[in-house]
Amino acid sequence: MADEFSAIHKEVDSILIDSVVEFYCDEMTQFLVQNFLEQVLIFFRLNPVLQKIQTPAIHSLKSRLKEPEHLRDKLTRKANKGIVVTRDTLFQEVTDLAGVRVLHLHQEQFKAIHSEIMKKIGQGDWLLGESPKAYTWDPETQAFFDSLSIQTEVRETYYTSVHYLVKPNNQSNICCEIQVRTLFEEIWGEIDHIINYPERTNSVACAEQLRVLSKLVSTGTRLSDSIFRSYKEHIESSSP
Repeated sequence: MADEFSAIHKEVDSILIDSVVEFYCDEMTQFLVQNFLEQVLIFFRLNPVLQKIQTPAIHSLKSRLKEPEHLRDKLTRKANKGIVVTRDTLFQEVTDLAGVRVLHLHQEQFKAIHSEIMKKIGQGDWLLGESPKAYTWDPETQAFFDSLSIQTEVRETYYTSVHYLVKPNNQSNICCEIQVRTLFEEIWGEIDHIINYPERTNSVACAEQLRVLSKLVSTGTRLSDSIFRSYKEHIESSSP
């Protein structure tokens, strides 16, 4: 009897998940999500403070809409944890349907990026879906984010990035997840994503190698900071 009930429950979950994925794939839903995604991209691409010709704070941008099958996988994992997602609650329960990744070369550039995002929010052009959060494992990096009053969370996985969740207004539940990280951190993130998403690898060797790589990435970021500080000092000392 229990097995029969479980089978019926899974079938109901599957039908509901199909309905939610169908809603997400609807052309109007896609238009609304894509439209806000493009607004976020334009803000970073055209922002004159961040795109100064001599010293642009942003190296490059990446964006994506969640693939329907990836959404299906996520909804299935939530259902297995007892979290039921419907068409009406999709945008509240799955907040990474749209994503923009902002990549920069060294840590000092982050201050300008963070300032412009918070200015946009302060002006009421965007609303925060939740407080910005910095994920890190490095105490020195944590101290840097603390100095900017950004909540930090230590990840045992050695993941490093700053996340913002923004909405266009308080009438909309559509969110865009903004991730800000250095190019070094992006390399680590891409490798980790391939190996550990959607299911984490059980390879002890891979886990150890990713841990070592995270430390190399941290060293690379700090060296980049040092190089640009030295370069700035050189330019300033050479100026008449």
